[in-house]
Amino acid sequence: MLSDPVKILITGADGQSGSAIVRLAEADAFFSVVALSRKLLDVTQPAKIVEALDKHLPDYVINCAGLNSADRAERDPQRAMLLNAEAARNLAVACGDLSIPLIQLSTDYVFDGHYASGYTEEDDTRPLGAYGESKLSGEEYVRQLLPQHIILRTSWLFSDRGDNFMLRLLSEAREHALMYAVDDRRGCPTSSFDLARVILAIIKQLSCGAEAWGTYHYCGAEVTTRYGFSEAVIAAARQYEDLKVDSIQPVASKDYVTEAQRPATSVLKCGKVLNAFGIRQRPWRLELQRLIRDYYGQVRL
Repeated sequence: MLSDPVKILITGADGQSGSAIVRLAEADAFFSVVALSRKLLDVTQPAKIVEALDKHLPDYVINCAGLNSADRAERDPQRAMLLNAEAARNLAVACGDLSIPLIQLSTDYVFDGHYASGYTEEDDTRPLGAYGESKLSGEEYVRQLLPQHIILRTSWLFSDRGDNFMLRLLSEAREHALMYAVDDRRGCPTSSFDLARVILAIIKQLSCGAEAWGTYHYCGAEVTTRYGFSEAVIAAARQYEDLKVDSIQPVASKDYVTEAQRPATSVLKCGKVLNAFGIRQRPWRLELQRLIRDYYGQVRL
C-alpha cells in the first residue's frame, strides 16, 4: 500500500461524471480529492489552471469539464471547441510542465456510427458534427502534448445529476401519457458511477506502476436502442413513482429531428481496457437499478 493517499484533482466536479468520481473517491482511503467545479476553475484560462496545479500539486488530473450536449455544440461550435478542445490543450500543457498525468474523458461521437459491429480504439474517427469534432480535437491535443495520459471514451452516459437522457426522460414521463423514442440507434448506456469506478481503478493501477498510457473505451454491457433504454428507465422508476406515461412508441431517427446528427451505432468495444487493466464491463441494467434507487432516495416527490 502507498503511505500517502493519491491526490486527484477533478475539473468539472459538479457535472454528472465529475460528481460521481468525487463521491466514490471521497469514500476510498486510497484517494485525496480536490474537487473543482466550473465556477472554481475555468479550464479555458491557462493561468487559472497553472495556479490551481501549483496550489494543490495533484498526482493526477481528471478532466470532466466541457460542453457535453451535442445539440448545444451544434448551435455554438466555437464554444464547443473552446470548452472541449482548447481547454484540453490548456490542461495538457500545464500538466506536462509539472509531469502530472491527465485523464481525459471523450465520447463515441468521434465516430460516424457506420460500423454496425461497433468500434475499437484503432478504428478511424469521423465525427458527424461539432460536438464530436471538438472532443476529437481535445483528444489530439492531449496525445500530442502529454505522453502520460489516459483518454477514455464512453457512450450514452446517464446519471442522477446534470443534464442527461435519463433525467430528461423522467421529467417527460411525469408530464405526458404518450412518449416517443428512437429505435434505430444502437449503443451501450453507461452509468456515471460505473465510469467513475473504472477511472479510479485505472488510476490505482497506474499509481502501482502500470505503464499503460493511451486511448481506451469503456461502456456498459449489452447493446440496446434509445427505445429499449427508455423502457428500462421507466420500468425501474415505476417502482418508486407513479408516472403519467402510459406508452412509449418506437420511432425512426429520420422522424425524430434533432439539431445534431447522431451516430447510428455508438457501440464501443472494450477489450483493450480489459487486457490492459483487467476491467470488465458491468451490465448497465444492474447499474440503472442502483442509480434509480439512489436517485429516489435523494428526491422528494
